[in-house]
Amino acid sequence: MDDLIGLIPAAGKGLRLGLPYPKELYPIIRANRYKPVAQYVLENMVAAGIRHIIFVINETKHQLIGYFGNGNRFDCHISYVVQEHLEKETLSTSPGLAHALDTAYHLTHGKTICFGMPDTILNPPDAFSQILESLQPNIDLALGLFPITRPEKSGVVQLDSRKRVLRIIDKPKQTDLPFGWACMIWSTTFTEHLRTCTYDNGLMDFASIMNLAIDNGMHVQGVPIQNGSYVDLGTYDDILELERQHRAL
Repeated sequence: MDDLIGLIPAAGKGLRLGLPYPKELYPIIRANRYKPVAQYVLENMVAAGIRHIIFVINETKHQLIGYFGNGNRFDCHISYVVQEHLEKETLSTSPGLAHALDTAYHLTHGKTICFGMPDTILNPPDAFSQILESLQPNIDLALGLFPITRPEKSGVVQLDSRKRVLRIIDKPKQTDLPFGWACMIWSTTFTEHLRTCTYDNGLMDFASIMNLAIDNGMHVQGVPIQNGSYVDLGTYDDILELERQHRAL
């Protein structure tokens, strides 16, 4: 599909880890080779046929540009968009994410967007391909679903019997629901909805924006990823979990 664009928001400060470099470059070393954590989601996108990928960064992420460059080494073209500081703080449970995604609107409008987080390792590597294969023309937003291990860190998804998404419950303390989202693909309809919510109305909580899309009648579909798992690298506990999982591979 020629209209596919990968979107990776990497504008966070990464203060919780306190690393001397962007957390997106946290080193994963296997078989005496180095791969930064953000390379995993980029390679997942490229494996799905995505050849134009956008990193949304802040003004301090020079090392990210230095490593990924223009994308030639990764068989894609990479663009960088700088997210400028928001003057007003929000009470969002995901502060800055929606605004970061909308920052790239001048490049994403009119396109099909594949969105993944740069500090999350998704398995299997064909997660985006699985979502693309399930897409139907009437689907506005498709969520890649993975089994939940820590609901307090997850965007938990409530589904009906046809896997249509009824509600997103962001970071509940506990839940009986089995799936959370970890990546997604959306149409131009959702891009415009995101634009209206953030740019026009100042709504910055991404879970609320997705729920509003459902309330407005958009078709939001869940796609359980076969043999799916993921590790979110946000704290040192997450780093330890990542190392434990990779030792088991």
